Amino acid sequence: ISADLGNNYPMHRLLQGDVGCGKTIIAALSIGLCAESGLQAAFLVPTEVLANQHFETIKKALRGLSFLKDTSGEQQIKVITSSLSKKEAESIYEGLSTDKIKVIIGTHALIQEKITFKKLGLVVIDEQHKFGVAQRSLLPQKGLVTPHCLVMSATPIPRSLALSLYGDLDLTVIEDLPKGRIKPQTMWLKEKKRKWVYDFLKKEIESGRQAYVVYPVIEESIDEDLKSLKIMHKSLVKEFTGLCVKEFHGKMKAQDKEKAIKDFKDGTIHILVCTTVIEVGLNIENATVMVVENPERFGLAQLHQLRGRIQRASLQPYFILLSKENLAQAAAKRLQVISEESSGFKIAEEDLLMRGPGDFFGNLQHGLPDLKIANPLRDLETLKQARHFAYNNIKKDPALKDKANECIRRHLENVYNCDIESLLS
Repeated sequence: ISADLGNNYPMHRLLQGDVGCGKTIIAALSIGLCAESGLQAAFLVPTEVLANQHFETIKKALRGLSFLKDTSGEQQIKVITSSLSKKEAESIYEGLSTDKIKVIIGTHALIQEKITFKKLGLVVIDEQHKFGVAQRSLLPQKGLVTPHCLVMSATPIPRSLALSLYGDLDLTVIEDLPKGRIKPQTMWLKEKKRKWVYDFLKKEIESGRQAYVVYPVIEESIDEDLKSLKIMHKSLVKEFTGLCVKEFHGKMKAQDKEKAIKDFKDGTIHILVCTTVIEVGLNIENATVMVVENPERFGLAQLHQLRGRIQRASLQPYFILLSKENLAQAAAKRLQVISEESSGFKIAEEDLLMRGPGDFFGNLQHGLPDLKIANPLRDLETLKQARHFAYNNIKKDPALKDKANECIRRHLENVYNCDIESLLS
């Protein structure tokens, strides 16, 4: 990545790695290289909680670098989210347009029309599958020249899909987790084991650990088998007398979410009763136990993401799936896979085999296109050849004027409803 940043043409690179492998620190170092060179960097993330967490991480990682030592005392790293006041937001707009702010971290608020950059040099997009294709393309367009672009994903995608899904990006894969990390012990248990699960939680909390309890819904559901966060929160408060049990979900006010995360990080909350809003990026090292209610309602990738939240330190983590007694065959197979396999890439390949390419793209990988013909597991060699052909063809004949490329030209002009020259310009 540092070599890419030194080139005189823009980087387009996908950084892929399993949950907790260290992508954020690589993003921070990339941002530091850019800012130290006198350019601005923008970091786009899917949630406000993650934006604030990355803000603290990057400030800590880059402390001491010269670009932070502004003589005016103005903070050169800022966060922008939809919860800012109009005055705060306008101050950030002005700082970005005049180059007073060197690093900006933000949610969707970062891609609104009002934001312009004076010297945008690097765009980092975290958890890229959480943004649509059009949204991802907006931020790099805000630079006066095309900035370097680093796209990061912890969503496990089989390696056989990388060439077809990200053919326009160079690919970097982080193979390992940081030294000292312990793999979570995954337990799939049925409803009749609930008392044992609660006793286990109490024992772990008594030893100084904290826990998540995850539910698929917030309000009471028509489905009697589906545990509701609000109802179960009241039940858990009664069960864990003397312990602090709090809610955390996407419908809470921003300041309430921020307070809940701060209290959980400080250790004053023992059990966080939450939805999958915690699946992306949340980093609480002392939280080493997670109980997932109705795990059959989650996809494999989502369960793997959730498990990554408790794999942040050198403490033994426990991932407990608490399902109803009788499950459909497909649901039972998913829970068996997540119980036995820890590699995100292998889990993704199993998921692809079970679902088939259409369902895999449609329900799991938001914003990714369907493959109309190819099966990415069966047709890997064909995908490689197609990518090689596409690159060579565009290099030799960018306007597709050769007679051999006439059918491709006509197809593209029909799809985009304009001629190739207009597309190129």
